[in-house]
Amino acid sequence: MDLGIKGRSAIVCASSRGLGRGCATALAEAGCEVVVNGRNREATEATAARIAAATGVRITPVIADVSTPAGQRALLAACPAPDILVNNNAGPPYRDFRELDRAAMIEGVVQNMVTPIELIKAVIDGMAERGFGRIVNITSLSVMMPLAGLDLSSGARAGLTAFLGGVARTVAGRNVTINNLLPGKMDTDRLRGGMRRTAEASGRTFESVADAQKQEIPAGRFGNAEEFGNACAFLCSAHAGYITGQNLLIDGGLFPGAF
Repeated sequence: MDLGIKGRSAIVCASSRGLGRGCATALAEAGCEVVVNGRNREATEATAARIAAATGVRITPVIADVSTPAGQRALLAACPAPDILVNNNAGPPYRDFRELDRAAMIEGVVQNMVTPIELIKAVIDGMAERGFGRIVNITSLSVMMPLAGLDLSSGARAGLTAFLGGVARTVAGRNVTINNLLPGKMDTDRLRGGMRRTAEASGRTFESVADAQKQEIPAGRFGNAEEFGNACAFLCSAHAGYITGQNLLIDGGLFPGAF
């Protein structure tokens, strides 16, 4: 399917690896020029080079922490008028909520709520003026199915979801959409790290922990960055202009709800 976005420009935050890289790759495959972002220079430049070689489109690496004003300025300097913005950022680590002090809570909210809102504020009016904009926020299944230990991440991402629910309706008539992708158990460094901690704490093998978690998922497997990226690219496509303010679960059926 031609997604109708060839030649469009995109910023994909935190895209040197994992789900962000999957989104950047899928958008490049659709013909977009993409700004790839990460904090590690070697990893970010390697990802940009790999996507550029595979797709033949312009890929610009920007080494920056997207949570900082300087990092956001660097992204917008590389792509001042993006047609597409994919918000993504690392979340707070697994931790009992009793261990969270005020500074940790503020940092988590900045990472997963304030930062995407700041970037949206910077680009949304230009999108509306040009008559095309696609904003996708990578949040989490935990927005709908909270997980103990990830309370700060869940709360900040849920706050972002509620905040943007009204905003999305204000620009829908200008062909600007805002949607959220909610990954479940995806085969990422974050998931593998959590399973390693569980294995160490329980005295089990990593493989047995992974198999047990797969059995909880109706699809019987973990998701991957490629299929996640393709879902993101569709929401960014010319065909998705009538979809806004929505939360798309990508979880293999793990969330046990009909709505």
